[in-house]
Amino acid sequence: MFFNYLNYSEPLFRPPSEANSLILQITHGCSWNKCIFCEMYKSKKFSVKPEEELFAEIDAIFNSQYKVKKVFLADGDAMVLSYGRFINILKKINTNLKPVRITAYASAGNLRDKTIEELIDLRENGLQMVYMGIESGDNEVLNNVNKGETYESTADALHKLKKAGIKVSVMILTGLGGKEFWEQHAINSAKIVNETQPEFLSTLVLSYPFGEKHFIKGLNSKFTPLNVVELLLELKLFIQNTNLEQTVFRSDHASNYMVLKGFLGRDKEIFLKQIENAISDETKSGLRPEWLRGL
Repeated sequence: MFFNYLNYSEPLFRPPSEANSLILQITHGCSWNKCIFCEMYKSKKFSVKPEEELFAEIDAIFNSQYKVKKVFLADGDAMVLSYGRFINILKKINTNLKPVRITAYASAGNLRDKTIEELIDLRENGLQMVYMGIESGDNEVLNNVNKGETYESTADALHKLKKAGIKVSVMILTGLGGKEFWEQHAINSAKIVNETQPEFLSTLVLSYPFGEKHFIKGLNSKFTPLNVVELLLELKLFIQNTNLEQTVFRSDHASNYMVLKGFLGRDKEIFLKQIENAISDETKSGLRPEWLRGL
């Protein structure tokens, strides 16, 4: 219903949980855009939407008298903006739209130059949560896919957000290490979420929108894709090694073969039993068929 007032640069992405949010595109594309596994913004050159244009869109929504409850700030890493620029946007949104929640994508690199005090100020001006695709806690895997981050840089960013009181939804990419690195990928991914205790955690499955060969040729290592059972074994190993207190866990993205919803650690043993049952079921009738994944 907001489309008539917004000038979107396609493609446009949002987390599944932001389906009912107003999406304000404050940047176009991704400032890093070098991850081998991600094709989301390869067709776009990174740029920042001019403030005058963005504020005109916010004014148009305000004048339309639509009631805005939630706002999601796109594109891929909206928090790449400086503290000063970002706080001005938050204040404009709060003044005009008065949403109950503002969220955004972020990367560890976005937070490197932002102080805890600045992040607290962003929270006090409405930024309640950020989504971070950390993909893996294993430095070798991160290097192989050219993520541009390390376990240490990612953990530093997550700790900083925690101290500032900004909630985090962390995403791990199952299958990213291939057969060569799947165990260390699972174990070290569990290690980093144990250390940082995110409020929300989800697992997605590596996909190949342009084919496996296209993905593999860009890697910095040998890579053998995991089959369905191997992906489930990796997910099992990851969950086995988690030691989380009260993290909402979701494995329900379209890329996932099976749906898991609950809390870690409360539902840890339930999840493990579900995975074990799926692995032992020769028919795999409880899993999503390939034609449904990605729809």
